[in-house]
Amino acid sequence: MPQLIALFGTTQIYWILILIAVDIVLGIIAALLKKDFRLGKLAGFMGKGILAYVLGFAVLEVVVQALPSLVMIVQAAYILIILALVGSILQNLGKMGLKLPAFLLKG
Repeated sequence: MPQLIALFGTTQIYWILILIAVDIVLGIIAALLKKDFRLGKLAGFMGKGILAYVLGFAVLEVVVQALPSLVMIVQAAYILIILALVGSILQNLGKMGLKLPAFLLKG
């Protein structure tokens, strides 16, 4: 059990969880403002988003313990996860009316 706690107790997992929480709160607020809130959408994100990001990253960390030469893959995955979450947060802020630069908007 302590090994499992150590696996999920990393700084990277901490920041992934913080950004997921911010994304969820902003997504709920944006949906409520647009009168588009659906509990099913939230449940879908909770199941897919959180499990994919947190458990996927944890699995990569385990793989790197066995194959230390793959450490760059974990670092790249972490950066991509953070960018995806920041993108989702910006998208939710856009739904709430925040003007975003054109290069951040979907094409």
